[in-house]
Amino acid sequence: MRATYRLLTRWWTAFALAASLALLGAAHAFERFGGLDPCNLCLKQREVYWGAVVVAALATGWHLISRGSRGTPRVAAFLLALVFTTGAITAIFHMGGEMKWWALPATCMGGTVDASSAVDFMLGTGTVEPIVSCGDVAWRFAGISMAGWNALISVALAGFSLLAAKRPKDARAPRN
Repeated sequence: MRATYRLLTRWWTAFALAASLALLGAAHAFERFGGLDPCNLCLKQREVYWGAVVVAALATGWHLISRGSRGTPRVAAFLLALVFTTGAITAIFHMGGEMKWWALPATCMGGTVDASSAVDFMLGTGTVEPIVSCGDVAWRFAGISMAGWNALISVALAGFSLLAAKRPKDARAPRN
């Protein structure tokens, strides 16, 4: 168990990178193959994972260039904790809106225009397809919506990021 903890905290940015890419892949697979169009808040949650990909890729690259002698940069683990906490807050807000705990923003209720040309749009002859409402639950598993699962996963990733930031002494930078 201790060896697993050391491995996870020492290479946390690589694990966070893999997890973020897997979650983005799953979201795009649900959209492409499952036919579940994302709402605006779903897209905001994806942006958080793209931010995590950038932070984790840079930190993992640094870890590899420095040959892992100093471990994963602790600053990167703290940044990942902040990014995943932001994702958790966004997902909880989305889930609360789905459960009618509070009102969602007006951007979740608009529509998109699919006009073949600017003239069709200006004349009003283009078709208007409403976007997916953020308050509608498109998919559930075990009674939890996709936003709920995203909130749970984001909280777990933020927690692991904090553990990686406070890793054991042997994984820290050597003292002079």
